[in-house]
Amino acid sequence: MKSNLETTEITPTQDPSKPRIWKHGTLTYTTAGLCVLLFWLLWGDVAWSLRERSVPSTMQLLFQKLGASNLLSSLLIASLPNILVLICGPIVSYRSDRHRGRLGRRIPFLLWHIPFAVLSMFGVAFSPQLGRMLNDILGMGESSCILISIAIGWSFFELATVVANAVFYGLVNDVVPTALLGRFYGLFRGVSLIASILYNYYIFGHAEKHFPLIFSAIGIIYGLCFLLMCSRVKEGGYPPPEPIKDGGVGVISNAKVYFRNCFSNRYYIWVFACIAAPSISFIGVNHFSVFFAKHLAMDMGLYGKCLAITYACSLVLSYPLGILADRFHPLRTSLVMLSLYALTTLGGAIFATDPKSFAVFFVLHGVLSGAWYTSSASLPLRLFPRAKFSQFYSALYMFIALGIMTAGPVIGQALDFTHRFYRLTFMASCTLSVVGLAVGLVVHSKFMKFGGPKHYIAPE
Repeated sequence: MKSNLETTEITPTQDPSKPRIWKHGTLTYTTAGLCVLLFWLLWGDVAWSLRERSVPSTMQLLFQKLGASNLLSSLLIASLPNILVLICGPIVSYRSDRHRGRLGRRIPFLLWHIPFAVLSMFGVAFSPQLGRMLNDILGMGESSCILISIAIGWSFFELATVVANAVFYGLVNDVVPTALLGRFYGLFRGVSLIASILYNYYIFGHAEKHFPLIFSAIGIIYGLCFLLMCSRVKEGGYPPPEPIKDGGVGVISNAKVYFRNCFSNRYYIWVFACIAAPSISFIGVNHFSVFFAKHLAMDMGLYGKCLAITYACSLVLSYPLGILADRFHPLRTSLVMLSLYALTTLGGAIFATDPKSFAVFFVLHGVLSGAWYTSSASLPLRLFPRAKFSQFYSALYMFIALGIMTAGPVIGQALDFTHRFYRLTFMASCTLSVVGLAVGLVVHSKFMKFGGPKHYIAPE
């Protein structure tokens, strides 16, 4: 039985002179109204893309400049976000799915995170001043105190963005018609790539010298973009949340409900693994590509050009791939992209033995992994129950976070054990993508039993 929240349809009017009407739950749009909605959601994505594409790489430079160890840098930049996802993601997503308020069930949480994100960026920007003040109190050394100030600011920023991530895609799922999700995420991917190209081309080279100005600007842009989006996007009506079956209250009872909702149906375990395995497989090449390039004595200028080609190809492909995902379903298009990726990484494992061959397979890796991300972006929104979407989305990211936290060190240890046999990175990516492909085929067979592309109903 579908709730009004899960009903999505496109209704063309009888009179062709009248505007087409798009219905999604209790929301109704004309084509013009839908364009306005997408415009404001893309404003939020500008903030999200700026955070994802610029902040981590700039933080790496900053940590290195201040003499932070590789261990500390990796813990703060790689491990901390995943730990926060595991701890905070389920809590926020569960409360968001069950929240009912004047502004909706997503917007209040997005508004809540904005001041924390902005202030934490200003904390990083003014970390030299804050570090000196801290040094006057603790006497630990100026560099150490500046590093502590940056680490605290970064931690609060990551906490704020984990909150936003847990509900932002839930907002998209609640307000964007399902039939347009692929194209919408194609646009999202395009905005993200443009932000990356512009930042890396014009700003990244000045990051070490002018980081206070850069982080202040990021904080202001991030806050304004999300604030504008939250003020312009309106949520529809929602049915009341399901009553808690055991009638309990408190953290333990809520945790039981969350895990029962997300993990009691084996079908969703397969879905989590289907989406997580490819996401984890890409880190084999991504995390060690610079080391592989240097091992082959590849010029870093050529390496940068390879990245530029990758971004350009991904930008051109983003919207067409979104159209294909809407037409053929993101599960099918993502499986095709994953198949091509597995063949590419197999080729890299065999033939990437010099700078030129590595460049070819590195670009193909980047383009096809990006194509998978674009093709599969709307997949969770198509497969998870709409009323509990944020909970399922956070559970998916628990799978991904645990996988990344495990796979990265394992591959790194294997490289050390094999005395830096870097073609192993392509082998690892190929193996994990084949696992993802096998799991994806299992999900597809189950997906067809639940109605397939035209009549799918998410099982409860």
